[in-house]
Amino acid sequence: MASPRIKFPHVKRYKLFIFWSAIILAFTVFFDTNIMAQSSFKQYLRSLRWTPIPVGVGLALIAFQQFRHTRKREAARLGQVDPCDCLADEWEVEAYKLLPLRQFSKAWGWVNGLELPEWSRKSVLGLYVRTFGCNMAEAEVEDLGKYRCLSELFRRSLKEGARPIDPSAALVSPADGKIMSFGTVNCGALDQVKGVSYSLRKFLGPNCWSAGGPMVVTKRDDDDCFHRTCLSDGENNALYQCVVYLAPGDYHRFHSCVDWKVAFRRHFPGELLSVNPSIAAWVRDLFVLNERVSYVGKWKYGFFSMTAVGATNVGSIQVYFDEELKTNDASTRKTVFRDKYFDDRLVELSRGSAFGEFNLGSTIVLVFEAPKGTKACVEVGQQVRMGQALFRIPHSYVGKTLDETQHQGPQR
Repeated sequence: MASPRIKFPHVKRYKLFIFWSAIILAFTVFFDTNIMAQSSFKQYLRSLRWTPIPVGVGLALIAFQQFRHTRKREAARLGQVDPCDCLADEWEVEAYKLLPLRQFSKAWGWVNGLELPEWSRKSVLGLYVRTFGCNMAEAEVEDLGKYRCLSELFRRSLKEGARPIDPSAALVSPADGKIMSFGTVNCGALDQVKGVSYSLRKFLGPNCWSAGGPMVVTKRDDDDCFHRTCLSDGENNALYQCVVYLAPGDYHRFHSCVDWKVAFRRHFPGELLSVNPSIAAWVRDLFVLNERVSYVGKWKYGFFSMTAVGATNVGSIQVYFDEELKTNDASTRKTVFRDKYFDDRLVELSRGSAFGEFNLGSTIVLVFEAPKGTKACVEVGQQVRMGQALFRIPHSYVGKTLDETQHQGPQR
Protein backbone atom coordinates (compact mmCIF):
# COMPACT_ATOMS: atom_id res chain seq x y z
CA MET A 1 0.00 0.00 0.00
CA ALA A 2 1.42 3.34 -1.03
CA SER A 3 2.20 5.74 1.75
CA PRO A 4 0.09 8.93 1.79
CA ARG A 5 1.66 12.07 0.42
CA ILE A 6 2.38 14.75 3.00
CA LYS A 7 0.68 18.04 2.15
CA PHE A 8 0.94 21.47 3.68
CA PRO A 9 -2.21 23.30 2.60
CA HIS A 10 -1.56 26.39 4.75
CA VAL A 11 2.08 27.02 3.95
CA LYS A 12 2.60 30.66 3.01
CA ARG A 13 5.58 32.38 1.52
CA TYR A 14 6.20 34.53 4.59
CA LYS A 15 6.31 31.43 6.80
CA LEU A 16 9.01 29.87 4.65
CA PHE A 17 10.91 33.14 4.65
CA ILE A 18 10.69 33.45 8.45
CA PHE A 19 11.75 29.83 8.88
CA TRP A 20 14.92 30.14 6.78
CA SER A 21 15.70 33.59 8.22
CA ALA A 22 15.49 32.13 11.73
CA ILE A 23 17.84 29.27 10.80
CA ILE A 24 20.39 31.67 9.29
CA LEU A 25 20.11 34.05 12.26
CA ALA A 26 20.56 31.21 14.74
CA PHE A 27 23.75 30.02 13.07
CA THR A 28 25.04 33.61 12.77
CA VAL A 29 24.49 34.34 16.47
CA PHE A 30 25.96 31.00 17.47
CA PHE A 31 29.17 31.49 15.51
CA ASP A 32 29.57 35.16 16.45
CA THR A 33 29.14 34.61 20.19
CA ASN A 34 31.06 31.41 20.68
CA ILE A 35 34.50 31.49 19.07
CA MET A 36 35.52 28.21 20.67
CA ALA A 37 32.47 26.47 19.28
CA GLN A 38 33.18 27.98 15.88
CA SER A 39 36.77 26.73 15.96
CA SER A 40 35.68 23.28 17.11
CA PHE A 41 33.07 23.08 14.39
CA LYS A 42 35.63 24.00 11.70
CA GLN A 43 38.05 21.41 13.06
CA TYR A 44 35.28 18.83 13.01
CA LEU A 45 34.48 19.63 9.35
CA ARG A 46 38.18 19.36 8.41
CA SER A 47 38.42 16.01 10.14
CA LEU A 48 35.61 14.52 8.11
CA ARG A 49 36.65 12.25 5.26
CA TRP A 50 34.30 12.98 2.40
CA THR A 51 33.80 10.03 0.07
CA PRO A 52 31.91 11.06 -3.07
CA ILE A 53 29.78 8.43 -4.72
CA PRO A 54 31.03 7.16 -8.10
CA VAL A 55 29.87 9.11 -11.14
CA GLY A 56 28.08 6.05 -12.46
CA VAL A 57 26.02 5.72 -9.29
CA GLY A 58 25.04 9.38 -9.42
CA LEU A 59 23.99 9.14 -13.04
CA ALA A 60 22.04 5.98 -12.26
CA LEU A 61 20.14 7.76 -9.47
CA ILE A 62 19.30 10.67 -11.76
CA ALA A 63 18.20 8.27 -14.50
CA PHE A 64 16.04 6.34 -12.02
CA GLN A 65 14.28 9.51 -10.82
CA GLN A 66 13.68 10.61 -14.41
CA PHE A 67 12.38 7.13 -15.26
CA ARG A 68 9.88 7.29 -12.37
CA HIS A 69 8.77 10.77 -13.42
CA THR A 70 8.30 9.67 -17.05
CA ARG A 71 6.38 6.55 -16.03
CA LYS A 72 4.05 8.63 -13.89
CA ARG A 73 3.39 11.12 -16.68
CA GLU A 74 2.75 8.34 -19.18
CA ALA A 75 0.36 6.60 -16.77
CA ALA A 76 -1.53 9.88 -16.35
CA ARG A 77 -1.71 10.30 -20.13
CA LEU A 78 -3.16 6.79 -20.53
CA GLY A 79 -5.69 7.38 -17.77
CA GLN A 80 -4.15 4.87 -15.38
CA VAL A 81 -3.29 7.59 -12.87
CA ASP A 82 -5.14 10.78 -12.03
CA PRO A 83 -3.18 13.69 -13.63
CA CYS A 84 -3.67 15.60 -10.37
CA ASP A 85 -1.40 13.06 -8.64
CA CYS A 86 1.45 14.44 -10.76
CA LEU A 87 0.92 18.00 -9.53
CA ALA A 88 3.26 19.74 -7.13
CA ASP A 89 2.25 20.09 -3.50
CA GLU A 90 1.56 23.59 -2.24
CA TRP A 91 4.80 23.77 -0.26
CA GLU A 92 6.75 22.88 -3.41
CA VAL A 93 5.08 25.68 -5.34
CA GLU A 94 5.76 28.13 -2.50
CA ALA A 95 9.42 27.09 -2.45
CA TYR A 96 9.56 27.60 -6.24
CA LYS A 97 8.06 31.08 -5.87
CA LEU A 98 10.80 32.02 -3.38
CA LEU A 99 13.40 31.87 -6.14
CA PRO A 100 14.47 35.36 -7.33
CA LEU A 101 12.88 34.88 -10.76
CA ARG A 102 12.01 38.55 -11.22
CA GLN A 103 15.56 39.65 -10.53
CA PHE A 104 16.85 36.91 -12.80
CA SER A 105 14.47 38.01 -15.56
CA LYS A 106 15.61 41.61 -15.20
CA ALA A 107 19.25 40.50 -15.38
CA TRP A 108 18.49 38.41 -18.45
CA GLY A 109 16.76 41.38 -20.05
CA TRP A 110 19.84 43.50 -19.38
CA VAL A 111 22.07 40.86 -21.00
CA ASN A 112 19.73 40.64 -24.00
CA GLY A 113 19.95 44.39 -24.48
CA LEU A 114 23.76 44.53 -24.49
CA GLU A 115 25.04 45.68 -27.86
CA LEU A 116 27.34 43.06 -29.34
CA PRO A 117 30.51 44.01 -31.24
CA GLU A 118 29.96 43.61 -34.98
CA TRP A 119 32.67 40.95 -35.28
CA SER A 120 30.92 38.71 -32.70
CA ARG A 121 27.30 39.01 -33.81
CA LYS A 122 27.18 36.24 -36.38
CA SER A 123 28.88 33.72 -34.11
CA VAL A 124 26.92 34.59 -30.92
CA LEU A 125 23.54 35.02 -32.58
CA GLY A 126 24.22 32.11 -34.92
CA LEU A 127 24.65 29.84 -31.92
CA TYR A 128 21.20 30.86 -30.66
CA VAL A 129 19.65 30.39 -34.12
CA ARG A 130 21.10 26.88 -34.46
CA THR A 131 20.23 25.89 -30.88
CA PHE A 132 16.55 26.84 -31.12
CA GLY A 133 16.01 26.28 -34.83
CA CYS A 134 15.07 29.82 -35.85
CA ASN A 135 14.13 30.16 -39.53
CA MET A 136 16.00 33.29 -40.60
CA ALA A 137 14.98 32.82 -44.25
CA GLU A 138 11.53 34.24 -43.40
CA ALA A 139 12.89 37.15 -41.30
CA GLU A 140 12.69 40.63 -42.76
CA VAL A 141 16.41 41.01 -41.98
CA GLU A 142 18.25 37.73 -42.64
CA ASP A 143 21.78 39.00 -41.96
CA LEU A 144 22.63 38.28 -38.32
CA GLY A 145 25.26 41.00 -38.41
CA LYS A 146 22.48 43.59 -38.62
CA TYR A 147 21.06 42.69 -35.19
CA ARG A 148 22.78 44.71 -32.48
CA CYS A 149 21.74 42.47 -29.59
CA LEU A 150 19.90 39.27 -28.68
CA SER A 151 16.75 41.23 -27.89
CA GLU A 152 16.47 42.50 -31.45
CA LEU A 153 16.80 38.96 -32.76
CA PHE A 154 14.07 37.71 -30.39
CA ARG A 155 11.70 40.45 -31.56
CA ARG A 156 12.56 40.18 -35.25
CA SER A 157 9.92 41.06 -37.84
CA LEU A 158 9.03 38.80 -40.76
CA LYS A 159 8.90 39.37 -44.48
CA GLU A 160 5.63 40.60 -45.90
CA GLY A 161 3.43 37.63 -46.78
CA ALA A 162 5.38 35.19 -44.59
CA ARG A 163 2.26 34.65 -42.45
CA PRO A 164 -0.85 34.71 -44.67
CA ILE A 165 -4.19 34.97 -42.86
CA ASP A 166 -6.52 32.03 -43.50
CA PRO A 167 -9.69 33.56 -45.04
CA SER A 168 -11.81 30.52 -44.16
CA ALA A 169 -11.36 30.75 -40.38
CA ALA A 170 -13.45 32.65 -37.86
CA LEU A 171 -10.44 32.80 -35.56
CA VAL A 172 -6.77 32.44 -36.48
CA SER A 173 -3.67 31.81 -34.40
CA PRO A 174 -2.29 34.98 -32.77
CA ALA A 175 1.30 33.69 -32.80
CA ASP A 176 3.70 30.95 -33.81
CA GLY A 177 3.78 28.23 -31.19
CA LYS A 178 2.36 24.97 -29.87
CA ILE A 179 -1.25 24.30 -28.91
CA MET A 180 -1.32 23.37 -25.21
CA SER A 181 -5.10 23.10 -24.87
CA PHE A 182 -8.36 24.12 -26.56
CA GLY A 183 -12.09 23.51 -26.33
CA THR A 184 -15.17 24.74 -24.48
CA VAL A 185 -15.07 26.35 -21.04
CA ASN A 186 -17.13 24.11 -18.77
CA CYS A 187 -18.46 25.35 -15.41
CA GLY A 188 -16.01 28.23 -15.32
CA ALA A 189 -12.89 26.03 -15.62
CA LEU A 190 -10.12 26.45 -18.21
CA ASP A 191 -7.70 23.73 -19.30
CA GLN A 192 -4.08 24.53 -18.50
CA VAL A 193 -2.98 21.22 -20.00
CA LYS A 194 -4.95 18.00 -20.39
CA GLY A 195 -6.23 16.97 -16.97
CA VAL A 196 -5.14 20.18 -15.20
CA SER A 197 -7.61 23.06 -15.00
CA TYR A 198 -7.86 26.49 -13.37
CA SER A 199 -10.61 28.98 -12.59
CA LEU A 200 -11.78 31.46 -15.22
CA ARG A 201 -12.90 33.75 -12.40
CA LYS A 202 -9.41 33.83 -10.88
CA PHE A 203 -7.76 34.17 -14.27
CA LEU A 204 -9.74 37.20 -15.52
CA GLY A 205 -10.71 38.74 -12.18
CA PRO A 206 -13.96 40.61 -11.37
CA ASN A 207 -16.42 40.96 -14.24
CA CYS A 208 -16.41 44.61 -15.34
CA TRP A 209 -17.65 44.02 -18.88
CA SER A 210 -21.22 42.86 -18.23
CA ALA A 211 -24.18 45.19 -17.73
CA GLY A 212 -24.66 46.32 -14.15
CA GLY A 213 -21.06 47.06 -13.25
CA PRO A 214 -18.38 44.95 -11.58
CA MET A 215 -19.33 41.49 -10.41
CA VAL A 216 -17.18 40.14 -7.60
CA VAL A 217 -17.62 36.40 -7.07
CA THR A 218 -16.17 35.23 -3.77
CA LYS A 219 -17.37 31.65 -3.45
CA ARG A 220 -15.70 28.80 -5.26
CA ASP A 221 -19.14 27.36 -6.07
CA ASP A 222 -19.94 30.49 -8.07
CA ASP A 223 -17.39 29.81 -10.84
CA ASP A 224 -20.19 28.61 -13.09
CA CYS A 225 -22.16 31.78 -12.33
CA PHE A 226 -19.15 33.87 -13.37
CA HIS A 227 -18.88 31.79 -16.53
CA ARG A 228 -22.45 32.62 -17.51
CA THR A 229 -21.96 36.37 -16.97
CA CYS A 230 -19.40 36.37 -19.78
CA LEU A 231 -22.00 35.19 -22.32
CA SER A 232 -24.16 37.74 -24.10
CA ASP A 233 -26.32 34.94 -25.57
CA GLY A 234 -26.31 31.99 -23.21
CA GLU A 235 -28.89 30.08 -25.22
CA ASN A 236 -27.09 29.97 -28.57
CA ASN A 237 -23.48 30.63 -27.66
CA ALA A 238 -20.76 29.00 -25.55
CA LEU A 239 -17.38 30.03 -24.18
CA TYR A 240 -14.28 28.62 -25.88
CA GLN A 241 -10.61 28.75 -24.97
CA CYS A 242 -7.25 28.11 -26.61
CA VAL A 243 -3.70 28.25 -25.21
CA VAL A 244 -0.70 28.85 -27.50
CA TYR A 245 2.81 28.37 -26.08
CA LEU A 246 5.69 30.29 -27.71
CA ALA A 247 9.03 28.49 -27.50
CA PRO A 248 12.35 30.43 -27.45
CA GLY A 249 12.96 29.79 -31.15
CA ASP A 250 9.53 30.98 -32.31
CA TYR A 251 8.59 34.31 -33.84
CA HIS A 252 7.99 36.40 -30.70
CA ARG A 253 5.46 38.92 -31.91
CA PHE A 254 1.75 38.27 -31.50
CA HIS A 255 -1.20 39.55 -33.50
CA SER A 256 -4.95 39.99 -33.30
CA CYS A 257 -6.76 36.80 -34.27
CA VAL A 258 -10.19 38.35 -35.03
CA ASP A 259 -11.79 41.69 -35.86
CA TRP A 260 -12.73 43.11 -32.45
CA LYS A 261 -12.92 46.16 -30.20
CA VAL A 262 -10.87 46.35 -26.99
CA ALA A 263 -12.76 47.80 -24.01
CA PHE A 264 -10.16 47.64 -21.26
CA ARG A 265 -6.92 46.12 -20.01
CA ARG A 266 -6.32 44.32 -16.73
CA HIS A 267 -2.73 43.82 -15.53
CA PHE A 268 -1.98 41.22 -12.84
CA PRO A 269 1.61 41.67 -11.49
CA GLY A 270 1.91 38.03 -10.33
CA GLU A 271 4.91 35.70 -10.49
CA LEU A 272 7.32 34.88 -13.32
CA LEU A 273 7.30 31.09 -13.16
CA SER A 274 8.25 29.10 -16.23
CA VAL A 275 5.36 28.27 -18.59
CA ASN A 276 7.16 25.39 -20.26
CA PRO A 277 4.60 22.59 -20.88
CA SER A 278 6.34 20.33 -18.36
CA ILE A 279 5.97 23.03 -15.67
CA ALA A 280 2.37 23.71 -16.72
CA ALA A 281 1.65 20.02 -16.10
CA TRP A 282 3.28 20.22 -12.65
CA VAL A 283 2.19 23.56 -11.11
CA ARG A 284 -1.52 23.93 -10.46
CA ASP A 285 -3.03 27.34 -11.38
CA LEU A 286 0.19 28.36 -13.12
CA PHE A 287 -1.50 30.95 -15.36
CA VAL A 288 -3.35 32.37 -12.35
CA LEU A 289 -0.12 32.75 -10.39
CA ASN A 290 1.92 34.35 -13.17
CA GLU A 291 2.05 37.96 -14.26
CA ARG A 292 -0.35 38.50 -17.15
CA VAL A 293 -2.06 41.21 -19.15
CA SER A 294 -5.66 40.60 -20.22
CA TYR A 295 -7.34 42.66 -22.94
CA VAL A 296 -11.13 42.31 -22.92
CA GLY A 297 -13.67 43.48 -25.45
CA LYS A 298 -16.22 42.28 -28.01
CA TRP A 299 -16.28 40.74 -31.46
CA LYS A 300 -19.21 39.90 -33.73
CA TYR A 301 -20.37 37.02 -31.50
CA GLY A 302 -19.95 38.67 -28.09
CA PHE A 303 -17.28 38.44 -25.39
CA PHE A 304 -13.63 38.21 -26.46
CA SER A 305 -10.41 38.27 -24.39
CA MET A 306 -6.76 37.84 -25.23
CA THR A 307 -4.22 37.41 -22.41
CA ALA A 308 -0.44 37.56 -22.67
CA VAL A 309 1.11 35.53 -19.84
CA GLY A 310 4.59 36.40 -18.58
CA ALA A 311 7.21 33.82 -17.62
CA THR A 312 10.79 33.42 -16.43
CA ASN A 313 13.02 35.61 -18.61
CA VAL A 314 9.87 37.15 -20.11
CA GLY A 315 9.35 39.96 -17.63
CA SER A 316 8.77 42.42 -20.45
CA ILE A 317 5.48 42.33 -22.39
CA GLN A 318 5.01 45.16 -24.87
CA VAL A 319 1.64 46.04 -26.43
CA TYR A 320 1.87 48.49 -29.31
CA PHE A 321 -1.34 50.45 -28.66
CA ASP A 322 -0.88 50.55 -24.85
CA GLU A 323 2.25 52.57 -24.11
CA GLU A 324 1.37 52.95 -20.42
CA LEU A 325 1.74 49.21 -19.77
CA LYS A 326 4.78 48.35 -17.64
CA THR A 327 5.40 44.74 -16.67
CA ASN A 328 7.85 43.32 -14.11
CA ASP A 329 7.74 46.71 -12.41
CA ALA A 330 8.27 47.11 -8.65
CA SER A 331 5.60 49.82 -8.34
CA THR A 332 2.79 47.43 -9.33
CA ARG A 333 3.66 44.36 -7.24
CA LYS A 334 1.58 45.33 -4.20
CA THR A 335 -1.65 45.52 -6.21
CA VAL A 336 -3.77 42.50 -7.13
CA PHE A 337 -4.50 44.00 -10.54
CA ARG A 338 -4.81 47.33 -12.32
CA ASP A 339 -7.43 48.23 -14.90
CA LYS A 340 -7.27 50.69 -17.76
CA TYR A 341 -10.33 51.63 -19.83
CA PHE A 342 -10.07 52.69 -23.46
CA ASP A 343 -13.25 54.80 -23.50
CA ASP A 344 -11.35 57.91 -24.53
CA ARG A 345 -10.02 56.29 -27.72
CA LEU A 346 -11.67 53.23 -29.15
CA VAL A 347 -9.17 50.47 -29.98
CA GLU A 348 -10.29 48.54 -33.05
CA LEU A 349 -8.17 45.61 -34.20
CA SER A 350 -8.45 43.57 -37.38
CA ARG A 351 -7.38 39.98 -37.99
CA GLY A 352 -3.62 39.76 -38.39
CA SER A 353 -2.90 43.28 -37.15
CA ALA A 354 0.18 43.68 -34.93
CA PHE A 355 -0.70 43.47 -31.22
CA GLY A 356 2.50 43.17 -29.18
CA GLU A 357 5.66 41.21 -28.45
CA PHE A 358 7.44 39.11 -25.82
CA ASN A 359 11.09 38.96 -24.89
CA LEU A 360 12.09 35.31 -25.42
CA GLY A 361 8.87 33.22 -25.32
CA SER A 362 5.68 32.80 -23.35
CA THR A 363 1.96 32.03 -23.71
CA ILE A 364 -1.20 33.51 -25.21
CA VAL A 365 -4.57 32.50 -23.71
CA LEU A 366 -7.74 33.16 -25.72
CA VAL A 367 -11.21 33.05 -24.10
CA PHE A 368 -14.11 34.00 -26.36
CA GLU A 369 -17.83 33.63 -27.01
CA ALA A 370 -18.96 31.89 -30.19
CA PRO A 371 -22.00 29.98 -31.49
CA LYS A 372 -22.48 26.45 -30.21
CA GLY A 373 -21.03 23.95 -32.65
CA THR A 374 -17.88 25.98 -33.37
CA LYS A 375 -15.21 23.53 -34.46
CA ALA A 376 -11.49 23.57 -33.66
CA CYS A 377 -9.05 23.07 -36.54
CA VAL A 378 -6.09 22.05 -34.36
CA GLU A 379 -4.97 19.33 -31.98
CA VAL A 380 -3.14 19.46 -28.66
CA GLY A 381 0.61 19.46 -29.24
CA GLN A 382 0.29 20.74 -32.82
CA GLN A 383 2.68 23.43 -34.04
CA VAL A 384 0.84 26.43 -35.50
CA ARG A 385 1.85 29.62 -37.26
CA MET A 386 0.38 33.06 -36.91
CA GLY A 387 -2.61 33.40 -39.23
CA GLN A 388 -3.37 29.66 -39.30
CA ALA A 389 -6.99 28.61 -38.71
CA LEU A 390 -7.84 27.74 -35.09
CA PHE A 391 -11.68 27.67 -35.10
CA ARG A 392 -14.39 27.58 -37.77
CA ILE A 393 -18.04 28.47 -37.25
CA PRO A 394 -20.60 26.46 -39.25
CA HIS A 395 -23.14 28.27 -41.49
CA SER A 396 -21.30 31.57 -41.48
CA TYR A 397 -19.65 33.66 -44.16
CA VAL A 398 -16.38 33.35 -42.30
CA GLY A 399 -15.60 29.66 -42.27
CA LYS A 400 -15.90 29.13 -46.03
CA THR A 401 -13.22 29.41 -48.64
CA LEU A 402 -13.44 32.16 -51.24
CA ASP A 403 -14.46 29.67 -53.96
CA GLU A 404 -17.28 28.24 -51.81
CA THR A 405 -18.58 31.72 -51.05
CA GLN A 406 -18.67 32.73 -54.71
CA HIS A 407 -20.37 29.48 -55.71
CA GLN A 408 -23.03 29.96 -53.03
CA GLY A 409 -23.74 33.49 -54.14
CA PRO A 410 -24.49 36.55 -51.99
CA GLN A 411 -26.00 35.88 -48.59
CA ARG A 412 -29.25 37.55 -47.69
